[in-house]
Amino acid sequence: MLPWLAGIALAVPAAAQRLDLPEVPSPQAVQQPSSSGQQDAPSTSIHGVVANSAGAVCEGAHVELTQPAGSAAVTADSDSNGRFNFPNAASGPFKLTVTSTGFMPQVVTGTLTAGQSLEVSSIVLVMKGTTTDVEVTATRQEIAQEQLQLEETQRVLGFYPNFYVTYDPHPALLTPRQKFSLAWKSSVDPVNFAATGVVAGIEQATNSFSGYGQGAQGYAKRYGAGYADGFIATMIGGAILPAWWKQDPRYFYKGTGTRRSRVLYAIANAVVCKGDNGHWQVNYSAIVGGLAAGGISNLYYPAANRSGAALTFENAGFGTLGSAVGNLFQEFLVKRLTPRIPNYGSAQP
Repeated sequence: MLPWLAGIALAVPAAAQRLDLPEVPSPQAVQQPSSSGQQDAPSTSIHGVVANSAGAVCEGAHVELTQPAGSAAVTADSDSNGRFNFPNAASGPFKLTVTSTGFMPQVVTGTLTAGQSLEVSSIVLVMKGTTTDVEVTATRQEIAQEQLQLEETQRVLGFYPNFYVTYDPHPALLTPRQKFSLAWKSSVDPVNFAATGVVAGIEQATNSFSGYGQGAQGYAKRYGAGYADGFIATMIGGAILPAWWKQDPRYFYKGTGTRRSRVLYAIANAVVCKGDNGHWQVNYSAIVGGLAAGGISNLYYPAANRSGAALTFENAGFGTLGSAVGNLFQEFLVKRLTPRIPNYGSAQP
């Protein structure tokens, strides 16, 4: 069965982007290197070079950065090397407008993901008469992969996996491959192995599942059964069924609105989820996945502890209740205990 802590443990991505400009080298999106998790998440920034059609850099070109509605535009002038830089830019849509005396304005638009450092290798200013619009684009899969990589660094108190929650207010939905990758990453995390060992020890001390006996053999059986419960539930309810039924297995952190609206949202997310079409729907993946995992557990639990159909449904109901409680923790507590979460700019704790 999927423990209610899976709701807490449930949990974005550093794919390079290319910017194609006419007659100049293609710009590159560069992901700033990160260390072993002891640093803050990399800042989001835009920087690049302004040149003219003859290939010479343009000093003193005026660059204006405009981001989401309501945000004030910021400006910078290119230096003697033609370079400009906007550090600590916000994630989301952006527009760069480059102007210089005697040249036509040039416009660059696109979308930044959190932690991305976008290098515009060269913006070409042409003599008055033509305007070049450049669209920086990335596939949904590339954006989702970058966001997923960030999610897989989320750990409560710095160590407990918090992968199955996204704090981005507008996350890209996962591909089937990414859903399996997330389930596998969660299942083989070293902390998961350690937590399973602690639970097995408690069960042995209290002689739970007495059919397993005592001693090293009894502990090994309890450990194996406990790990199998979590692994099967995660793979079925977090990967196989979500990929098949096109549903997203993550908890989408709300973080805004009244306390009452957030409580209702968290509880509702125990039985609803977001589909790959972007619409909310009944979370068949989690519900059926819990039932399937409970039924499979009858194959390896002691005969005296195997649950019949009625008990399997009863346990699935308790699992759903546990998910609701876990979601409440996610909505009001877990983010505060999870360090180094990127600032996505909208959802607040």
